[in-house]
Amino acid sequence: MITLTIAVLALALIILLRVHWKQNRAMEALHRAAHHGQPFLREESAANFLPAWNGLIDAVNRLITENTELRQQRTDQLTQLEATLGNLREAVLIVDEANYIHLANRALREIFPAARDLVNLRLELIVRSVAFIEYVRATRAGQPLPRQEFEINDGQNIIWIEASGAPIASPDGKSQWALFVIHDMTSQRKLERVRRDFVANASHELRTPLSIIKGYIETLVDGHTTMSVEDRDKFLRTIQRHGERLRSIIDDLLALSRLESATPGLQFAPVALAPYLNALADDHRRRPTATEHQIAVNIPDGLGAIEADEEKLTQVFGNLLENALKYTPRGSKIEIGARPADENEIECYVRDNGAGIPTEDLEHIFERFYRVEKGRSRETGGTGLGLSIVKHIVQLHGGRVWAENGEGQGLTIRLRLPRRQKS
Repeated sequence: MITLTIAVLALALIILLRVHWKQNRAMEALHRAAHHGQPFLREESAANFLPAWNGLIDAVNRLITENTELRQQRTDQLTQLEATLGNLREAVLIVDEANYIHLANRALREIFPAARDLVNLRLELIVRSVAFIEYVRATRAGQPLPRQEFEINDGQNIIWIEASGAPIASPDGKSQWALFVIHDMTSQRKLERVRRDFVANASHELRTPLSIIKGYIETLVDGHTTMSVEDRDKFLRTIQRHGERLRSIIDDLLALSRLESATPGLQFAPVALAPYLNALADDHRRRPTATEHQIAVNIPDGLGAIEADEEKLTQVFGNLLENALKYTPRGSKIEIGARPADENEIECYVRDNGAGIPTEDLEHIFERFYRVEKGRSRETGGTGLGLSIVKHIVQLHGGRVWAENGEGQGLTIRLRLPRRQKS
């Protein structure tokens, strides 16, 4: 009797364990189906003999279908938004309640080119600005905020953006998202900075000769009756010299303004470099400032011609030769030359054997009013704008210009010019 009872209990335990195992397998399969969003088939069930199992499968499958439809609706809505907003010039950004990006149109990706795919990234990884992240949080919370400007440092560059935002409901309506329209203000801010620096530098450069002229004139007005002829002559020559410097600054400012205008007025025509550079060198050899300098020309045979504006080209080489004459001691050698760079470009240069300039200044010497030594241009009559004019003219010809120190001493200004202008 006891043996029979034990056998029955053992059989019942085995049946229960088997049911439990089937139920666990079935629950695991159901969980996988729900996780992957795939309907659960009754044929896959290892527990289809349970009375409530069919009802559970039906309920789970309904939830899976509804969830799949909601996800598809959300995807369709974001796709429609992307199609609608993708080609807008304004950058558009949509973030969810956790600051994950759900929409970033092409204009936004152009502002942040380092991030290849913005979607599904945390906003904090892309826009490293505490102020902007707080602006996002406040916008999403429904606080009325005006359009604001933000400065963002991406590690390599400074980016300025102007943003305005509004809270929006998520596609499922269960959370609050935020939509932002962003304008890239970087170029505008850089231009404003350049303009401010230019105005400040120009004002300073103009003020110096004007102050000197004003001071000498006031002295002449007050003391011309008692002043000696020698002193009066000295004062007048000083006024004349600084008046000429003032005129030179204004002429160079006007030249820069014309070069930077929408219609700089260049007239391109073939220019045979060999006779042109030889004639230019002869002209500078005859000048009083070059009486003790040697000006050599180095041009290979058969160099040919380039398409250029000869008048503007004369400004370029004239400025470079004048600088070489001013900033090298008497007896120095100056060489002007040209050689083929490749089949499409010719490289020209003006080289001297003076002291050269510090390496850290090389990349800055083409900036407006930049001086390696403060006051050096004023002492020699320079305006600080000559190399800026050179750079603009070369760029308008489709070329580039740079400076380099010689191995021993001296400075070389090199420029590459296309043989033919693009039509």
